[in-house]
Amino acid sequence: MAASTNQTEAARLRARLERERRIRQEAETIAEVALRDLYEKRQALAEETALRQELELQIHQAQKLEAIGRLAGGVAHDFNNLLTIIIGMNESVLDVLGPSHEGRPMATEVRKAAERAGRLTRQLLAFSRRQLLMPTVLNLNAVVTDLQQMLTYLVGVDIDVRIVLDPTLRPISVDHGQLEQVLLNLVLNARDSMPEGGQLLIETKNVDLDGKYHQRHPDVRPGPHVMLALTDTGHGLGPEARVRLFEPFFTTKEMGRGYGLGLAVVYGIVKQSGGHIVVYSEPNTGTTFRLYFPQATESRRPDDVAIDDEERSRGGTETVLVIEDEPGVLLLAGGILEQMGYVVLRALNGPEALTVARAHDGPIHLALADVILPGMKGPEVTDKLKPLRPGIKVMFMSGYTDNALGFRGADRSALFLQKPFTPESLCRQVRRALDS
Repeated sequence: MAASTNQTEAARLRARLERERRIRQEAETIAEVALRDLYEKRQALAEETALRQELELQIHQAQKLEAIGRLAGGVAHDFNNLLTIIIGMNESVLDVLGPSHEGRPMATEVRKAAERAGRLTRQLLAFSRRQLLMPTVLNLNAVVTDLQQMLTYLVGVDIDVRIVLDPTLRPISVDHGQLEQVLLNLVLNARDSMPEGGQLLIETKNVDLDGKYHQRHPDVRPGPHVMLALTDTGHGLGPEARVRLFEPFFTTKEMGRGYGLGLAVVYGIVKQSGGHIVVYSEPNTGTTFRLYFPQATESRRPDDVAIDDEERSRGGTETVLVIEDEPGVLLLAGGILEQMGYVVLRALNGPEALTVARAHDGPIHLALADVILPGMKGPEVTDKLKPLRPGIKVMFMSGYTDNALGFRGADRSALFLQKPFTPESLCRQVRRALDS
């Protein structure tokens, strides 16, 4: 009897221990699941926080570069007006001075200095995305191949250049000359980062940027792109340099080695072309620049710019209405055209141009208008002139061509004159506009 009781008690004890074991297992499982869920949530929160911080940094940097770009573009616009006067007046002085005049060398140096200043302003306009681009559909491989010999020469014998091109590369729509400028600037930057030699890899590739990439880079539209990547084995960049890399006049080079505009120009051209640029770099590990251009969806060709010698020198007797808010440029352009035989009407702004057009008895064959005018932009003025003067032709000029292709697209007949211009380029474009 006692043995049976002991067996019953033992069975109950085993059952209770089994229940407690199962309870502990279930509790451990629940705790493990809860901990795993908590860990995953913390990981997701950390990733979300890191992504938010990364996006905030990108937005802050983009806003900073946009503000600098607006400032640079405004300065370049005003400076181009001054350069137009300097170059134009200097050309007139050179025409007056004979080949043996003692003042001719000094006047020639003035022209050279003005041309150098003009190149600087063009670089500022490139950074601020306010330059005039002539996009055309092309193959990036062909651009790289055409420049291969020059690039090898530029970097020198101490740097091994390797080029890997995707044979199935998609077409892109960019300005051919500006794309060459981008490639040259990046190669020169890589060369300067490897003073003791190294390796430079240039590669092209088809890539599809998806929604996840767009999440991290909101300025990029998802879809098919073409990548141009340059990787060097140079000294690399620290965090501060990476953040400020595309700012104009920022440079890691010693004094006297460039203006710090090379990468700023790259940034502006890529952005204005609808592309995207990212940089990967660490100190002493080299740098990779990756540029992404959207696949071309339409075929665009640059304007025909073939010009013969007769067109360069030919004047005319037509009437030209010049609309320019900078008095010095207005005086210069009007004077040059009058010397070439044209009848010139002048206006400092849109309302004055409309008044002049109404008051003039004879025909007005061409309106030459600055794009940026106070109160009423150049395209608005010419739109109001057309009903008053049916058949009038239009040409725009500017040193600050924000969305230049946009306003040109609104008037396919309009030619464009980039400031600073020379008397020759002014007369050539006016003649082309009148003859078109």
